[in-house]
Amino acid sequence: MSQKSIENVDRRRFLRLTGLTASGLVLGAALPNTQPLWAQSSTAHQELNLFVGINPDDTVSIVCHRSEMGQGIRTGLPQVVADEMEADWAKVKVIQGLGDKRYGSQNTDGSRSIRRFYDTMRNMGASARSMLESAAAQEWQVPASECAASNHTVVHTPSGRKLRFGELAERAAQQPVPDESTLRLKSSDQFNYIGKSVKNYDTPDMVMGKARYGQDVQLDDMLIATIERSPVLGGKIAKLDDRAARKVKGVVAIERLEIATEPPVFNPLSGVAVVARNTWSALKGREKLAIQWSESPHQQHNSASYLDTLRSRVQKPGKRVTGRGDLDATLQNADQVYKANYSVPYLAHATMEPPAATAVVNSDGCEVWSCVQDPQSVQQHVANALKIKPEQVRVNVTLLGGGFGRKSKPDFVIEAALLAKKLGKPVKVVWSREDDIRHDFYHAISAAHFEAAMDKQGNVTGWLQRTAFPSISGTFSAGVEHPSSGELDLGFTDLPYNIEHYRTETAPAEYHTRIGWLRSVCNIQNAFGVCSFADELAHTAGKAPDTFLMQLIGPDRLDDPSEGEYKYGNYGEPLEKFPLDTARLKHVLQRAAKKARLTPRSAQADDSGEAWGIAVHRSFLSYVAVASKVRVTGDKLEVLEMHCCADVGLAVNPDRVVSQMEGSMIFALSLALMGEITMQDGAVNNGNFDSYPLLRINQSPNITVDIVESTAAPAGVGEPGVPPVAPSIANAIFAASGQRIRDLPINKHLTLA
Repeated sequence: MSQKSIENVDRRRFLRLTGLTASGLVLGAALPNTQPLWAQSSTAHQELNLFVGINPDDTVSIVCHRSEMGQGIRTGLPQVVADEMEADWAKVKVIQGLGDKRYGSQNTDGSRSIRRFYDTMRNMGASARSMLESAAAQEWQVPASECAASNHTVVHTPSGRKLRFGELAERAAQQPVPDESTLRLKSSDQFNYIGKSVKNYDTPDMVMGKARYGQDVQLDDMLIATIERSPVLGGKIAKLDDRAARKVKGVVAIERLEIATEPPVFNPLSGVAVVARNTWSALKGREKLAIQWSESPHQQHNSASYLDTLRSRVQKPGKRVTGRGDLDATLQNADQVYKANYSVPYLAHATMEPPAATAVVNSDGCEVWSCVQDPQSVQQHVANALKIKPEQVRVNVTLLGGGFGRKSKPDFVIEAALLAKKLGKPVKVVWSREDDIRHDFYHAISAAHFEAAMDKQGNVTGWLQRTAFPSISGTFSAGVEHPSSGELDLGFTDLPYNIEHYRTETAPAEYHTRIGWLRSVCNIQNAFGVCSFADELAHTAGKAPDTFLMQLIGPDRLDDPSEGEYKYGNYGEPLEKFPLDTARLKHVLQRAAKKARLTPRSAQADDSGEAWGIAVHRSFLSYVAVASKVRVTGDKLEVLEMHCCADVGLAVNPDRVVSQMEGSMIFALSLALMGEITMQDGAVNNGNFDSYPLLRINQSPNITVDIVESTAAPAGVGEPGVPPVAPSIANAIFAASGQRIRDLPINKHLTLA
């Protein structure tokens, strides 16, 4: 195995591969909210999940239990461990962890990997360092206080004697477990890797074509399956004629999959699988299937008319969520009341690698290989489908060619497991691009209504916002019509403005397709509405947008959006550690504004059709401002430049933070300009990139990223760059042309260059 190869191992294979057996140090994990397990003898405690191993050849093996989808987590987490234990990064070998609940959460979404495991990984590294130093002290018969780990060795400070980590591995494994309270963590000025740009561990294999993704898995005697699924949620197989499909050379079986339920949860849709010896035969056989689908309660669903319904609902009083003051009186007595409505369509994940999963089922259980974000969820749902125990499901996590939340839903893995059980052979289920676009867990379609009371000086004295969108909760529970608090906390209830009278409300919205989380989730529609409306008010007041926003945010303070029985979730983190800090929000706004020329449209001095727009938003505990420059010529739009300023707390690997912000901005720009899934008669109209286009390289503007240096706790990175992009573009379009875009995507209003 080359140093940069990806490998999935359980404990016994880990020991064999690393050569540890009785001659190496193996560390367990100190998981959040559990008793630290720390270092254990590799012979006496074989049942533990292992994170760190020191091999006799002097390499250090570090298990990454999170999924790598291009964000660099297989670099970020191991570099924290390596830093604290004074390991040489050139001698680190990253091992991909299997799905196992003893790792703690493996659900790689919500921008949580670093913020949830940063402290844990530091403690693991510090514990390893302590044990190595104790081992060296025993070897030299000196006090441990005279020994210090440095650059993959332990040095006896008085004499200068040195021992390599590999030489100490066996003795280190026999040391007492250090108490967590005794660990000596490095100060920031001692960091070798934390806060430094470390090259992405997997990049060499990725660029050389050696990396293995879900679509790349090959097993002996493996069959390939493609599936024709019900085009409408809830549809079942009423009639099937598969005679022509069975005649296609290479086709070995036609199998029905009818596990579909309502609510859909993560179960596969009803479908017919064509199983063949190769992908081409499976696809050609599938083309020849003749299927009649049963009626479904969702077959009348039309996305255009449904959006009209949502727009109508948000015009009426809704269900109160949070608020303060006397908003009704404020609106009634205001010098001016400004109103606006916004909408966002259904959106698809459209990962570069469509879903793929390979499974083997035998009397012992099931083993799968797949590009999944949450291997423990795979274990649970595959076990339910096969009627076995979760611990009988072994999940090997490959690299992911993009995830964005889609690959945390394991329906495609369940399909592979069910077919492997039926056929008694390894089966790989391959999703085509059309499968991926037409059978996604979509980002919710939404409508929002805003009202603002303003005085004669253009100050906002009252604010009302109301939203309606089918909740993700409807995917799991029947009868859900209003968003959950977890969805509303994503940029809706945590309004950062200093307004005396305000109220947030929801209107009902039932689901008609599978709804799921997509990169930045409800922040997409919430930030678009809130940040666009604030910009509208700035121009109404005749003020520069950044100046108006600074006034709207108000004095520096730590906010708590909780009110009455409503408790703000803060992305699952304590406000004491991750406060909603308006000073940090204003800081990124000011830094981004320096890159832009922001003026009221009424004060613009030229008619070049070029102008800047800006938006600032807190999400996933990070603060991001985006300033965008556009050119509007007639009905033609060009996005010329985008500048991002991000405060993500401590940036563990600044290079990956910049890359994630760049990727987020391109992702968000693609959605803002052209992202739209449409449905007719319950079925998705889109199919491939011709009907669900993504941003082309010639449409991507110049992008710069400014990362704020910070000692605050590490916050989210993968998603916070998305929310401010769409409103910054819409705001720039208004400044350039006077046309206000309130309904996405933008290509419904302007022609893209």
